[in-house]
Amino acid sequence: MVAKDTLSLIFAALADPTRRNILTTLSQRAATVGEVAEQFEISAPAISQHLKVLERAGLIERTTNAQWRTLTIRTEPLDEASVWVDQHRRQWNQRFDALEEHLKTMTKKEEQ
Repeated sequence: MVAKDTLSLIFAALADPTRRNILTTLSQRAATVGEVAEQFEISAPAISQHLKVLERAGLIERTTNAQWRTLTIRTEPLDEASVWVDQHRRQWNQRFDALEEHLKTMTKKEEQ
C-alpha cells in the first residue's frame, strides 16, 4: 500500500540518506539536476527517481530555463513535518512525566 497523504510522503522522502543529502545541497543554493547528480556515485536514473520522490513530497521544485532544469528546496513541507513532530513530542513528554510520577508513587508505597 502506497501512502498518499502529505506527511507520509514527506517522511518517506526523508527516510533515504541520498535524498536527505540532496536536500542539504539544495538548502545551500539552487542547483541544476546535473550539479546534484555529480555529487553521487549512482546512476542518472537513480538520481531521477530520488528527485521524483522529493518532488512528489513537495520538498523540491523544478524550473526549466532553456535547457537547464534548476532544482530549489521548498521548506513548507518540512515545517509541516516539524509541527507534527513537536506536537507528538509534547504528548510523549507528558506521558513520560506521568509515568515518572507514577513510578515515584509506587516506590514510596513499597518503602512504607
